Formats: sequence, structure tokens, C-alpha cells
Amino acid sequence: MIEDKIIENYQNNGAALLKNIIDLKWINELQIGVKKNFENPSKYKCVYEKKDGKEIFYDDYCNWDRIHEYKNFIFDSNIAKIARQLMKSKKVNLFHEHVLIKENNSEKKTPWHQDQSYYCVNGKDNCSFWIPLDPVKKNTSPEFVAGSHNWNKQFLPTKFFGHDYEHKDDEFENIPNIETNRNKFKILSWDLNLGDAIAFNFATIHGAPENKSINRRRAFSVRFTGDDTTYIKRKGEMSPPFPELKLKNGDKLDCETFPVLISS
Repeated sequence: MIEDKIIENYQNNGAALLKNIIDLKWINELQIGVKKNFENPSKYKCVYEKKDGKEIFYDDYCNWDRIHEYKNFIFDSNIAKIARQLMKSKKVNLFHEHVLIKENNSEKKTPWHQDQSYYCVNGKDNCSFWIPLDPVKKNTSPEFVAGSHNWNKQFLPTKFFGHDYEHKDDEFENIPNIETNRNKFKILSWDLNLGDAIAFNFATIHGAPENKSINRRRAFSVRFTGDDTTYIKRKGEMSPPFPELKLKNGDKLDCETFPVLISS
């Protein structure tokens, strides 16, 4: 399903554009799911920006087991097969899903960060998809530092409010100041239409501008892990927290929380 050059882009750059990869029937189903999600959000919903009393930048995650539109897409579309190809993996586990919404008057940027340092996963075989549910222009699209997944560094998590977590892992480094040194990095971003997706590695540094368009910017993200992934309890605060997990460091993720979707 995926051309070899796109797989190599993903492996080398840590992020790749996938054009017209998702059938619009699934986009429609995810749009319905997102509406249900925020009519009845989970305890993990977070609001990062308000204006005139209205929420204009907010998110929620770990709802796939209660919103059947999410579950249908994750289990019944070809998205897990695409992840397997990009990861060059035999096995695919679901990690979690994450929905982010920036309304058209949102002025807050998503800070540069690296997802893996938030997560309870070790390993390089992983894949996140950022799937727009509205057309997105390049000046509103997420941005990725090409090759940063291969720096073999772990960076301190940053809350989207713009400050660090209180409980830190002292082994992690401060993330470089990407924004004031943009010319020193190869930064990737794209115009996106419905049906497109961005795939990126958990270790790839990325951020996003404010919403400069006239449209809201809804995005559904789904994250998968592959062959070499194992559980790790971070020394600092983790997100998502997965309080129900009973895994130990070094365990495979195979469990009810992280179901195996493909095994071959």
C-alpha cells in the first residue's frame, strides 16, 4: 500500500506525508466520534486556551474503547497495516489515540517536544499518525525536525501550557531551542487535505503553530508500537498515565490496554 520511498522517508526523517491514504468514509466516522468525545469527554480532557469563556485549544485521549467510531477505524481500517509497513515490523500493538482541536481563533502554539519521553515505551519501532479532520494549510500544520528521532537523545517533557512537569527524569536533557534556531534544522510541514495523514516516530521532535486559518483544526492521532517495544516506568511524570497497568520494566506491551492488532 505504501511506496518504498515513503517508507524510507519515514525511517530516515522520522516523519512522512501520506497523501490520500485514508478513505473519506473513515474521516466522516472519526468526525462523528470526535463530536461524541467532546460531548462526553473523559477525565483526561485538558483545555490549554480559552477566549471570551470559550474553549479554543483542547484535547482528550484514551477513549477508543468507549467511542465505537474510534475503535472501528483503528481495528477495521488499514491504518495498522500501514503502520506495520512504515515500522518494518511483524507485530503491531495499539498504544493509544489522541484528539486535538484548535479553533480558528486559537493563538497558542504547541511547544516543541518529543512524545517518547512522556510515554511508558522503550524501543524504536513505533508510529504515530496525525490525521486532519479539516483541511490544513502549511502555516497551521504540525512541524517536524527531520532526523531528530535518530539523535538517540531523550528530552524532558514539556506541558502544552508551556512549562515543565514538576516530577522530572534527571537523565533527560532540555530540548534544544528550535524556534529561535530554525535555520539550523530541517523542518518539515505540509498542506493537508482530508484523507491525508502525517506519520511520525515517537522520538521525532515536533510542534505546531497557532491556528492561522479561517477553519477550526481538528486532528485525530493514533499511535502504534512494533517488534522491539517494551514497557518502561519513567522516573518522571508520564502521559498518558495508564494507572491500570501491571506491566514491569522490560515486559512486552501485549495486554488488554495495548491490544495486538497484527502478529505475523
